[in-house]
Amino acid sequence: MARPLPQRILLVRNDKLGDFMLAWPTLAAVKLSLPNAYVAALVPTYTEPMARLCPWIDEIIIDPGPAAGQGVLHQRLSAFDADVLLTLFSTTRVGLAGWTAGIRYRLAPASKLAQLFYNHRLRQQRSRSEKPEWEYNLDLARHCLAEHGVAPVLATAPYLSFPATETAHRRQAFCQEHHIAPQTRLVLLHPGSGGSASTLSVEQYAALAAALRSTQPLHFVIGCGPGEDFKAETLAALLDPLPHTILRGNGIADYARFIAGTDLFIGGSTGPLHVAGALDVPTAGFYPRRRSATPLRWQTLNSPQRRLAFTPPETAAESDMASIDTASAADLISRQFLGG
Repeated sequence: MARPLPQRILLVRNDKLGDFMLAWPTLAAVKLSLPNAYVAALVPTYTEPMARLCPWIDEIIIDPGPAAGQGVLHQRLSAFDADVLLTLFSTTRVGLAGWTAGIRYRLAPASKLAQLFYNHRLRQQRSRSEKPEWEYNLDLARHCLAEHGVAPVLATAPYLSFPATETAHRRQAFCQEHHIAPQTRLVLLHPGSGGSASTLSVEQYAALAAALRSTQPLHFVIGCGPGEDFKAETLAALLDPLPHTILRGNGIADYARFIAGTDLFIGGSTGPLHVAGALDVPTAGFYPRRRSATPLRWQTLNSPQRRLAFTPPETAAESDMASIDTASAADLISRQFLGG
């Protein structure tokens, strides 16, 4: 007997920004495959601004966090009255809240103690990092849809976009404000990591920028997240006399709008890199070689020809980012994205 089609779906990805961005193909698949369903996402306050930009989310439910107590989360899940709970990142507190809220169909990876609170599970073994995180997420959506007799409809890049006129106007205004010639290419350097993964030193970013070649002038924009002012200012000092500007934004959604108008994003494996990937902006990402943090596992969402990834060589330690040859990386980036 076929299950009734879901009407109210709650999808959970309530951890960091990069993790949430890699859930967008899953959100797209759920909404496109079940266009009449009402889809909510459980996210923390930090990623709420990006969730509001997602075209496949009908409602946002804020995760109050562990400090608020289990009862608050239970109340929020009960109030939404979902018939499907699709948990991409499994925690005991979410699993327990879904169970006590009486959600009929609850699916999560079969990998943690939290799986005890789910009546449907999918064994994944993500720790092996055999495919991208976004594919692991998407496998859960495929499983859920298959169990409801629905063929998946998948989206392709870009997963996030803004009106072309808005992006062009924003770029033009930035160039006019900073006296940048219109034909100049904007290369965004994001030296921060938010503590999520190892990244290049500011000296390496400066050396990389100095080695880039282009058929057109380059202007370097230094992305500056919360608490990263000192690092941005240090990099700015090292970039002299290359033309550069520190971008001090008004939050991640504003930053995303700016990234959309750049020609290249360079950074470590952190949230803004995955925002750039979702926008299908060309990216050069720098990753440690640890199995849990490889370029394959944390692959960006942009088209294959619009992404490059670099890791320490096999002769170096897995997280020895200083061993990455920035001159060779600059040469490849120049040839792939800048015509140099």
